[in-house]
Amino acid sequence: MPHLFSPLKIKNIELRNRIAVSPMCEYSSEDGFANDWHLVHLGSRAVGGAGLIITEATAVSPEGRISPGDLGIYKDEHIEKLKQITGFIHAHGAVAGVQLVHAGRKASHQRPWEGGAQIHSTAPGGWKSVAPSAVPFTDAEEAPLALDKAGIEKVKADFKVAAGRALKAGFKVIELHGAHGYLIHEFLSPISNKRTDEYGGSFENRIRFLLELLAAVKEVWPGDNLLFVRISASDWTEGGWTSSDSVALAEILKNKGIDLIDCSSGGNVAAAKIPVGPGYQVQFSEAVRTTGILTGAVGLITEPLQADSIIQNGHADIVFLAREMLRDPYFPLRAAHELGHEVKWPVQYERAKWQAPRPPKG
Repeated sequence: MPHLFSPLKIKNIELRNRIAVSPMCEYSSEDGFANDWHLVHLGSRAVGGAGLIITEATAVSPEGRISPGDLGIYKDEHIEKLKQITGFIHAHGAVAGVQLVHAGRKASHQRPWEGGAQIHSTAPGGWKSVAPSAVPFTDAEEAPLALDKAGIEKVKADFKVAAGRALKAGFKVIELHGAHGYLIHEFLSPISNKRTDEYGGSFENRIRFLLELLAAVKEVWPGDNLLFVRISASDWTEGGWTSSDSVALAEILKNKGIDLIDCSSGGNVAAAKIPVGPGYQVQFSEAVRTTGILTGAVGLITEPLQADSIIQNGHADIVFLAREMLRDPYFPLRAAHELGHEVKWPVQYERAKWQAPRPPKG
């Protein structure tokens, strides 16, 4: 059996393979509500054979959205459609997860196809963003409001309530989005965190916000369910968050009951020079995995043999696919064929199944 198709059991939840659908923003919601687009988008990846499917970044508050089109979980009314989606995912053999996010200083932006620019807080449809410090993402953008203690407590409460809604909606995995320059990452990185109180300065202070969020979420999230954290393992910028910081954080998160760290990078420095190439972030999942915690690898992973080798060589426990899954919702079925492995197809599609596995490449 290819390593990519070996089941992975974490606690009492078993993933049928090591292929995960990475969170990918669709910018197709109104007031945070999921709709039929999300049902078809996520549901087709379950039919396509992925083991784990995580929703796009799902905002815990209206002001925590990246754009007005973001998915949200800040109203009880959001639960009904999300529950339909998780039910479909589980009925087709995959596990449903939700990525909870607060966009911080990167909130209040246009959808990408509208240009992606910041919507000024005084402009129609815009709102004032918040962050650890009043430092804008770029010089051309409006500075965020630095969170005071009451603001921090509100964000923690928003994450806690959102986690409770996620449970009611049927999700089995929560991933806290601590990457890509959003609020949690902004607290972690000394580039965006200039605070002088207990949430800024030292490594221990800068990780405090994340640890307190985790504690709040765990008050309502059952221990039998899974809790992941996505991190940007490097800012790719001198003076920023580093791979060594990520390993040190992983040691702490492992002892806080985190089940897996999803290792991405970048997103907090607009001008960062990132050496993008096939599998360029796998080095981070490999480094973090040395702590003994499970990890996920992401970033220009596009070929079945490439994905299989990541698992086989112990560089990660799960492979997260994003753009490749947008191109091919049935990547797992194709990967099984190319790796010479027999998998069960949906009965509705069996007549299209390749008659014999293709001999593995390489």
